[in-house]
Amino acid sequence: MSPGYRAELMRLMAVFVDSELAGAAGFADMINRAPGLTARAAAARIVAEKFSHAETVLGLMTGFGVNADLYVRSHAWSARLDRGVDLGTRRVGGDRRVNVFHYPLEGWIDALALNLLMGTATTVQLGELATCSYTPLAQAMADIIKREAGHAAAAEAGIADAIARDGARDAAELAVAYWHPRVAATFGRLDSDRVELYRRYGLRRRGNAELHTAWRRDADAALRRLGLDSRG
Repeated sequence: MSPGYRAELMRLMAVFVDSELAGAAGFADMINRAPGLTARAAAARIVAEKFSHAETVLGLMTGFGVNADLYVRSHAWSARLDRGVDLGTRRVGGDRRVNVFHYPLEGWIDALALNLLMGTATTVQLGELATCSYTPLAQAMADIIKREAGHAAAAEAGIADAIARDGARDAAELAVAYWHPRVAATFGRLDSDRVELYRRYGLRRRGNAELHTAWRRDADAALRRLGLDSRG
């Protein structure tokens, strides 16, 4: 394993681990905002699975000398920026979470909208890691992708239930309008030069623009099923 390959592999794994830890920490606050025990149990399961995903990939990082206990304690995973900030694709210092997890959640419908849009994005993005040249990571992604797709499906069902039960269509529309461009930004610059490096190392196959298009297709289909407008 060349130093360059190792550096890019560790970067990809850190982005995943940090995003799962930050995502779980933010969604944990929403568990008691869910309407009813069934929804709360589902939300708690999603949080637990995200922590499990982080633990799995962090376990791979320990083989490269990372101290897992110290790593988990090294950042405030529940920390968020102001809701009105728009980072775009600009990176924020500190941990390597994708920018969407720097924004705070505002209630149950808002959390469901993020989980739907980001869940579909994560499923597309992790598909690249499931075929990457580092076999331990590719193997770990097989089950993780299935669970992440399940999170998106659960969010879609939750929004459908809220619309039918509470007439929450307007709230869902507003949440989608807020999160759609911020989730789109997780794909990075569509003309990024880094993709060629990933391809050379066998860590990625498709470019950011192709992944973004695949996500738009899946996300728009889910929004149409809900009778909501796609934004961004």
